[in-house]
Amino acid sequence: MSEAVIAVEAPGAPAPGASGARQFWLRLRTQRAALVAAVVVALLVLVALAAPLLTAVEGQDPTTYHPSLVDSARGGVPIGSFGGVSADHWLGVEPQTGRDLFARLVHGARVSLGVALAATVVQVTIGVVVGVAAALGSRLVDQLLSRFTDVIVAMPLMIMALALLAIVPSSFPRPVLVALVIGLIAWGNIAKIVRAQTLTLKGLDYVAAARLSGWGTWRIARRELLPGIAAPVITYAALLVPVNISVEAALSFLGVGVKPPTPSWGQMLTAADVWYQAAPQYLLLPAGALFVTVLALTVLGDGVRTALDPRAASRLRVGTGRKREAKA
Repeated sequence: MSEAVIAVEAPGAPAPGASGARQFWLRLRTQRAALVAAVVVALLVLVALAAPLLTAVEGQDPTTYHPSLVDSARGGVPIGSFGGVSADHWLGVEPQTGRDLFARLVHGARVSLGVALAATVVQVTIGVVVGVAAALGSRLVDQLLSRFTDVIVAMPLMIMALALLAIVPSSFPRPVLVALVIGLIAWGNIAKIVRAQTLTLKGLDYVAAARLSGWGTWRIARRELLPGIAAPVITYAALLVPVNISVEAALSFLGVGVKPPTPSWGQMLTAADVWYQAAPQYLLLPAGALFVTVLALTVLGDGVRTALDPRAASRLRVGTGRKREAKA
């Protein structure tokens, strides 16, 4: 009786024969936290993409100074309640400069999200190439690439990033530079994951059959191995994005990331550390945006991991069946 109850599909469980994409969606939509996080992430991306339009509607921009909106006699504190909030400045203005906070916040989202996504793409690309090459190459190639990957993993990310960003000329576009530095230093872990997964797949029958049929190494990698490692790579990439957002914010906070007047959340936090008493919203707005973004991306990444892992989905269905059996 219990087996029959457990065998009954739970609502939202993947139907037999459903495509991989459909199975992923059916598993993901059973996780309410992940769906809420996905909505939050989508809204943040939409705000970042529409930043010029939103600031045009407000009638402001992120770089224009408004000295008449700050009280110079008090050290540059915004005039008015709640940091100078008004119909013209929806979230108030920046202390000392009077720049519009809403404009800087939404344009900062473009920089922070853009740098994190670009760095993740660089990390995933290098990690997949190195991991697959190590697993499919000769023993010497595997040893060389594995030891080089160990060196990369052992490097302290923040110290290396600080050193590289400090010596590069300021004429180089800073957001691009930050994304490249993060991506070029922090790809080691994903390379290790890809190598281990590729070595596991090499021993499976369908890969051996492809090899016996005369397929070359890279054709096997492209047609047989890359689809097999897609799930762990996507999962790890989803978890890398919030980490990269935090790294970019930390680098900007330390003064070696994105430079003024280009706004970023980390840079706003750097300038706000002395204003948390006189103008607390100047600190709370970028900190809150950073917290919500990292939390939403982390929850979404965990949801993607569960949806891409058939064993996790199976455990969810068995647990649901036991609950239904207990209720019956």
